Amino acid sequence: MDFNVIADKVSSLLQRRKLDGWEIFQVASRNLSIEVKEQKVDTFTCSAPAGVSVRVLTGGRMGFSFSTSLDDTDLGRMIDNALVGAENQSADASLGFPAPEAYPDLPGLFDDGLALVGEAEKVERAVALERLTLAADPRVKRVRKASYGESSYEVAIRNSLGVDGFYRGTSVSGSVSAVAEEGGDSQMGWDFGFSTAFAGVHPEEIAARAATKAAGLLGARKGPTMRCPAILDNYVATEILEVLAPAFLAENVQKGKSLLAGREGEQLFAPFVRIRDDGTLPGGMATAPFDGEGAPRRNTVLVEGGVLRGFLYDFPSARKAGKVSTGNAARGGVKGPPRLGMNNFFIENGTASAGSLPAGIDRGILVTEVMGMHTANPISGDFSVGAAGFLIEKGRVTVPVKGIAIAGNILELFGRVEAVGDDLRFFGAVGSPSLRIAALDVSGE
Repeated sequence: MDFNVIADKVSSLLQRRKLDGWEIFQVASRNLSIEVKEQKVDTFTCSAPAGVSVRVLTGGRMGFSFSTSLDDTDLGRMIDNALVGAENQSADASLGFPAPEAYPDLPGLFDDGLALVGEAEKVERAVALERLTLAADPRVKRVRKASYGESSYEVAIRNSLGVDGFYRGTSVSGSVSAVAEEGGDSQMGWDFGFSTAFAGVHPEEIAARAATKAAGLLGARKGPTMRCPAILDNYVATEILEVLAPAFLAENVQKGKSLLAGREGEQLFAPFVRIRDDGTLPGGMATAPFDGEGAPRRNTVLVEGGVLRGFLYDFPSARKAGKVSTGNAARGGVKGPPRLGMNNFFIENGTASAGSLPAGIDRGILVTEVMGMHTANPISGDFSVGAAGFLIEKGRVTVPVKGIAIAGNILELFGRVEAVGDDLRFFGAVGSPSLRIAALDVSGE
């Protein structure tokens, strides 16, 4: 797919219309997904989607349309549809397109060697992941699914103000779900790995973590009801942070749908907490030189020393607030217009080793699983969810517990952080290290 040829063709068609501005966005990718069960390929899926979309601005109204056909007739129809869409929108003075700016140089986005790896080797990676998981612990009896996935993609954008950007990237992943059984008890553990390069995903590490998670909770009993110190492992801390993340989006702040609205400059988090959104982070799942509107991705500090420093903006929300876009217009492809979203959003590493966090806790809990975190109220921050993990007794992690619930308020929880671990890990585009919380309400027996 020659992006310049398509962009020239579409821009020529757009320039014949009476418009206040326009944008052309193009994506092409090659994707592969392999799933293995019982050492045999269960599914093998390839796809190579490509397409183009346009946004047109006329009279303060924005219209959008896309096409997966690059035929001249279909491209013309796409523009007609975008104009019809604009006619049916309300005028909004904040709408527009960003002007050109320099993009960050981000080496490592594309793995040239990925195309040289044969399909047999990719299948073997999924097969090996299943085999290694079963071998990691004798209590792991089954693997529900072992998978390998990859994508090679190209993205281009051009607008009427002179923005003209292009980049290409690769992503490689592996994941496995393990089932451990002992004494009539059965527990499941899942883990994954992600990298921009084939060599950056390590099946043996994924297998070991999944097996440890599954086997670790065998024999878990119901925990006691108590208000106690707690450690949230990096997975649970990430899940809770993910619920809070939309509160940092300027659009939610402007609509009164954020519990952080009007609180910029306040000490809302513990002094140990530093949160940022970095669209330029090396190796990040959401790293790219520009966002879905063609604005450069940035490294934005949101919380420093526990103080709320700012929010995340795309072009319209920034114009509305008199700010500059932080490069947070997100797109999932050509089939939808950009929307405000997170890039690589995370709590920075602290100075405490993850292994040292239980020290000094006479009686507490290490939370390694939460169920139903999506039910938390993102506006009030209140949550009450099922959980599992391990008791902490006299500074040591002891027996596994399940069938408990934890409750509280997300903002208050982050205000009670008394130590931040050094084990930052991303689960998708959101990540956190383990966190030690001064007090958490736990319901059990």
